[in-house]
Amino acid sequence: MAKRDFYETLGVGKGADEADLKRAYRKLAMQYHPDRNPGDSAAEARFKEVNEAYEILKDPQKRAAYDQFGPQAFEQGMGGRGGAAGGFDFTSFADVFDDLFGDFVGGGGGRRRGSSPRGNDLRYNLTISLEEAFSGKKAQVRVPTSVACDACDGSGSEGSAEPAACPTCRGAGRVRAQQGFFTVERGCPTCQGSGRVVTNPCRTCSGSGVVHKEKTLAINVPPGVEDGTRIRLSGEGEAGLRGGQPGDLYIFVTVAPHRLFRREGHNIFCRVPIPMTTAALGGDVEVPTIEGKRVRLAIPGGTQTGKQIRLRSKGMTELHGQARGDMFVEIIVETPVNLTKRQQELLREFDGAGEKSNNHHPESDGFFAKVRELWDDLTD
Repeated sequence: MAKRDFYETLGVGKGADEADLKRAYRKLAMQYHPDRNPGDSAAEARFKEVNEAYEILKDPQKRAAYDQFGPQAFEQGMGGRGGAAGGFDFTSFADVFDDLFGDFVGGGGGRRRGSSPRGNDLRYNLTISLEEAFSGKKAQVRVPTSVACDACDGSGSEGSAEPAACPTCRGAGRVRAQQGFFTVERGCPTCQGSGRVVTNPCRTCSGSGVVHKEKTLAINVPPGVEDGTRIRLSGEGEAGLRGGQPGDLYIFVTVAPHRLFRREGHNIFCRVPIPMTTAALGGDVEVPTIEGKRVRLAIPGGTQTGKQIRLRSKGMTELHGQARGDMFVEIIVETPVNLTKRQQELLREFDGAGEKSNNHHPESDGFFAKVRELWDDLTD
């Protein structure tokens, strides 16, 4: 039985270019694939015809031979995908799906068939002080990594020769195995999914295309960075095997605890102890700020422990902005210790002088008044 014309099989003219052929093949392969037409022998036969036609016409040399001699040029085992006897090694439905949608899905979750493995991402932990987080920091870090081999320009082959097609997967980067009714597809173990193998390995990198070394990188930590911030340096990870794309380097920033300041977002909190006399009579105290300066703070008379005084725009720098948060000074009234006899006498005189007034200790007077009310309610 004479074979059907390959151009007619694909529904294209003899002047069709590569894009026209591929477009026609995709459409017909999706329509007649056995996975979509289980038990349909006619669809299976049509799918074989489509595959055979496309395998011949997509190759310029085979197409030229077909145009000159017709299908007779590929008889006696010369045709077919890989010359398989008695039929074709069916392209899996996953292959067709990848051909159709591979450019739109999985754009970062894997790599395309036949590409070299991408390099690993690296992580570097960088600890900075709160002052450096406020003003920003430029640092140099030394990162142990893999870089492209200079001897073979990252190809893995001696003399930078091009790797050959993998004999196991025939350059596809994937192999298939039949398990019952299912076809399982995996990355090729021989070429690790790249579709290529090195036949003459480079003596410097043993064919991997990468060598291990330490490299120094300049890190720019922006002002206002927070604890746990991740900075990505694209392409600064490990080099990919045999010319594959490099991975990325991620800098994980840790802001060390400060001995004076506590940060909450863009605001800073600082606990400042003051003498009891200053709290009672009022006065001035100097407090530090995150930029290394000092600010004189007015303490009003009668200040209690826990009172917060706000200093506007004295907090942290906002990330990627010019504004600053606020600084909150929390007052801690300090009780004196190690008093001299004279100091004790003066405090007793002060305490005795206030017995006739209830206005010197408003918080304690109010507290004990509530206690008395509670006891009265319980005894009623």
